[in-house]
Amino acid sequence: MSIVDLRKLYHTRICREIVRLKRDGETGYPNFADKGNKSSREIALGIVHRLGCAANYDSLSGQATGNLFEIITKDFLESAFGLLQHLRPGRWHYSIETPISDFDQYEHLGGLERIVEQMSTLASSLGTNYIIKPDIVIGRWPVSDEEINQEKRVVDTTEIFAGLTPLREVNAEKQHWLILHASISCKWTLRSDRSQNARAEALNLIRNRKGNLPHILAVTAEPLPTRIASLALGTGDLDCVYHFALPELTEAIREIDNEDQMDMLSTLVEGRRLRDISDLPFDLAI
Repeated sequence: MSIVDLRKLYHTRICREIVRLKRDGETGYPNFADKGNKSSREIALGIVHRLGCAANYDSLSGQATGNLFEIITKDFLESAFGLLQHLRPGRWHYSIETPISDFDQYEHLGGLERIVEQMSTLASSLGTNYIIKPDIVIGRWPVSDEEINQEKRVVDTTEIFAGLTPLREVNAEKQHWLILHASISCKWTLRSDRSQNARAEALNLIRNRKGNLPHILAVTAEPLPTRIASLALGTGDLDCVYHFALPELTEAIREIDNEDQMDMLSTLVEGRRLRDISDLPFDLAI
C-alpha cells in the first residue's frame, strides 16, 4: 500500500467509527464542529463531504470519540511509518497512553514520583504529576551488538567504549529499555484548555528528560484554523501540528470564502506550523 492508500483507509475508518452528525432542527452538523459557530459547522460539513462520510446520527460519547481517534491514528502511523523502514530502520513500539517512565529518557521519574508522594513537604515544593501518559507513543528498541556488527566489527563487549549509550541493548540496566522516539497528542477538537494541556505535556517532556528529546507532535480534526493557532503558533514546545485532512480543510474554507480563516490557515501552513497527516510518517523518519 502507498501513503495515499493508507490515508484513504485512515479516513474511511474515521468516517465509519467516529464521525457523527448531531441534529439541530432540520439541519445537522459533524461532531467535530462547534454548534455555536457557523464557520465551524460549514467547514466541518465541507470536510465530511469531501471525505465521503455517510450520514450517521448514532450517539457517541466524547470519551469514546477521543479514544477511537487515538487508536485509528496510531494504527495509521504504524502502517505508514513501516513503509519507510528503509529510511529509518529499527524495531519500533507503538502504544496508546504508555507512561513516559517506561522509556529510557524518563525512567528516573518513576523513582522521583514515589519519593515525592511519600513526602508532603517535597510535594508542596516540587509539585507532582511528573509522569504523563501521552495519547500515542512511539518507542525504539535498543539493538544487539550482533545487529550493530552485522556488516563489520563496530563494537566489542570486551572493551569499555560505547558503554553508556542506550541504543546498545547490552548497556540497558533493565532488559530492553525502550527509547522514546515520539510523543503524539491527539485532539479531536481544540478549545483553549485542550491546547494548553498539550503544551504543558510538551514542556514536561522537554524539561524532565535525561537524553535525547523525542519528537513532540499533535494531531487534530479541529475545523477552525484560528483555534488550531492556539496550539500551532509559536515554537519551542511542539515540533508541529498535523491536521487529519489538511487539503480537505483548505478546500472547505475556500468554498465558503471565509477570508479570516483562510488567512490564518495560510499563516500556519506557510509558517511551517501545520501539516497534513500524510506528512507525519516522513517527519518521524527525520
